Amino acid sequence: MRNICIVCVAIVATLVTACGSSSAPNSPSAETPPVPTDRYAAANGCYALQSVASGGLVAADGESGYGTSAQQADEAEAFFMRAATLGKYLLYATDERLLTAASPVEALAAPSDAAIWTVDPVEGSDAFTFYSDDGSLALAVTDAGVLTLAEPDETTRTHFKFVPTSVTCAIYPEMPTSVTGPTFKGNGVDKPAVGFADVHTHMGMSSELSYAGDVGPSAGGVLYGEVIHRFGVPHALKDCLAFHGPQGILDANQIISGTVGPHETQGWPTFVDWPNNHALTHQLMYYKWVERAWLSGLRLMVNHGTNIAALCNVGKLYSLAPLADCNDMSIATKQIQYLYDVQDYVDAQNGGPGKGWFRIVTSPQQAREVINDGKLAVVLGVEVAQVFNCGVTILPTGIELPKCDTDQIDEELDRLWDLGVRHVYPYHDINSALGGTGFFSGDVMLLLGLLDTGAFWESTDCREYPEDEPLVRVPGTEIITGLPLLGDDPLTQLVLDLTGGVLPVYPDGYQCNKRTVTDLGDYALRALMKKRMVIDIDHAAYHSKDIMLDLAEQQDPPYPMTSSHDAHGGLTSDQAQRMLANGGIIYPYKGTGVKHVEFLEKLKFWREKAGLSEDRVLGLGYGADVNGFGGHPGPRGGDSKPVRYPFTLFRGEDWGPQFADFDPVTVDLLTIPESGKFWHIDEVGMAHYGLVADFVEEVRLEGGREALDALYNSAEAYLQMWEQTYNREPAGQ
Repeated sequence: MRNICIVCVAIVATLVTACGSSSAPNSPSAETPPVPTDRYAAANGCYALQSVASGGLVAADGESGYGTSAQQADEAEAFFMRAATLGKYLLYATDERLLTAASPVEALAAPSDAAIWTVDPVEGSDAFTFYSDDGSLALAVTDAGVLTLAEPDETTRTHFKFVPTSVTCAIYPEMPTSVTGPTFKGNGVDKPAVGFADVHTHMGMSSELSYAGDVGPSAGGVLYGEVIHRFGVPHALKDCLAFHGPQGILDANQIISGTVGPHETQGWPTFVDWPNNHALTHQLMYYKWVERAWLSGLRLMVNHGTNIAALCNVGKLYSLAPLADCNDMSIATKQIQYLYDVQDYVDAQNGGPGKGWFRIVTSPQQAREVINDGKLAVVLGVEVAQVFNCGVTILPTGIELPKCDTDQIDEELDRLWDLGVRHVYPYHDINSALGGTGFFSGDVMLLLGLLDTGAFWESTDCREYPEDEPLVRVPGTEIITGLPLLGDDPLTQLVLDLTGGVLPVYPDGYQCNKRTVTDLGDYALRALMKKRMVIDIDHAAYHSKDIMLDLAEQQDPPYPMTSSHDAHGGLTSDQAQRMLANGGIIYPYKGTGVKHVEFLEKLKFWREKAGLSEDRVLGLGYGADVNGFGGHPGPRGGDSKPVRYPFTLFRGEDWGPQFADFDPVTVDLLTIPESGKFWHIDEVGMAHYGLVADFVEEVRLEGGREALDALYNSAEAYLQMWEQTYNREPAGQ
């Protein structure tokens, strides 16, 4: 998760003053679906419903009701079974209205919780009971044949059967993938994984953090839109007027990305202004967009629960959500739990538990099995400012008051492990009791650090490094002396109260954090290694990275470290070589195909300097940081070869022999049929995660076979690194 520009300070001050298959699962099919044999198999099927009690089939009765007057399936209503989550459905009629719980039952256009039905099989029968969402009443038929609600009893009046129908269903709206052809499976679980890896993203970031919409929001309520929604895409990505205000005047994107100005709020299906590569406060990881990337070869994704308490507290003022939870570990945990909801939701769209393409994994062996099955292995991670709730208060005298101890670190680490977390950032954007943050933004982060810890950064000169060799990121940053753009407002007064009116003066030029790994930090790093977690070195202070690598090399065998998105705070050639020699991986921010190929040349240089043999897999994935306020690439521009739609993956001279047994996959221009809205990567860059598929074609155009090989080796490279942490004997045993 990245942070914000200097424009934030002025606006915040003002605000404080003021207050498996590539076809879509719900696509129409010419084949009559089989009669469901369990509560999950009805998903995306088209059926008539027959009352066991009356023998009649459900049909419209009057303007807004239903009865069981139909005697033949082609005379009955045809319901499209849209899964709301596992075992729960919206029943979507041919007139595009929904069967809605009431007495009598109604046909309503607007979805509501009353339109969600839990389907349960009747024991010893091929019939089902349809419970209204509160679970106490069920769909029933009266003696007069009218549909109503009733408590289930010993009679059959609440029992219904699914009946095949020749009537064409209305298909519930959904985002297309615009990809055709079956995505590939592996060559064997004991063979190298084929597929690419995104090792840094935030799919758990959502303005609702549960299926039911009763937990959340993330980021103090500034991010709009859902990854999934029980009412589907028309609600997950609907008009943001109520959230961002008329013309988006309340959109915090103005303070996060530095852009100012209004935006059209229209969402599904027209999307006039959003999503786009610089609109960071709109959902960019709707699950169908991620599915499009998976269909194109994404096989491993690390999803981090993320938060920065100080930024969140500012955000909730801006979004007028004063009760929003801003505790780092609390929010991270909720986001991780939400990803299990996402897994259930994807399973529901694909026929039941375990049948979806989105699979949370907790070991590298499990990940290999999932990838070999042609699905997406999802690794859970945590990237928060105060991991383990290890904040710190630094008094004006310099005395530190840590907010954790070793017992708390152990307890929180056990809790994360039990939740399924396997990838952890020991440091993020704020100094903590564990040590110092890497300097990469010398304006707003300075302020947020003050608000969180009570003290400004202490800086020092960055140590020397080989400047004639390629860097991952330049160490440190230039830090502004004082705090500009503050005035006569409560925020300025708070700063002055905290500092006694004394503002820091920093030397000219790049500075690094004087604060490095503390004693508690040393304990936490050793505890992470003992727990066999993947440790991410990004965001640690530049000099702290040296200490982390020293500690890693003291282990037997050396403990690999990971850099997943451009190493905030700095990562130099000498450090990169040590990381690679120890079995670590270094993946950049997701850029364009041009930037990806440029980074590949750097990676080859570091590997050679580190003395890696050709037997060590050359894999280069990326860290997209989507929903992490990090920004995303625009179009390549210039003289780049254009992406031409449709294009074919896994066929042609640039695709190596490892793809020979894979079926070709055709990727077309992502277009919404209901509106004609489309996204062309040469025009919009990475407007949302669905354009990852198009990025693959950019990589092919810019780097050919070598670049494609490295990209599709990146899941394997991550797995080999993970195996070196996970498969070692736990320390102390």
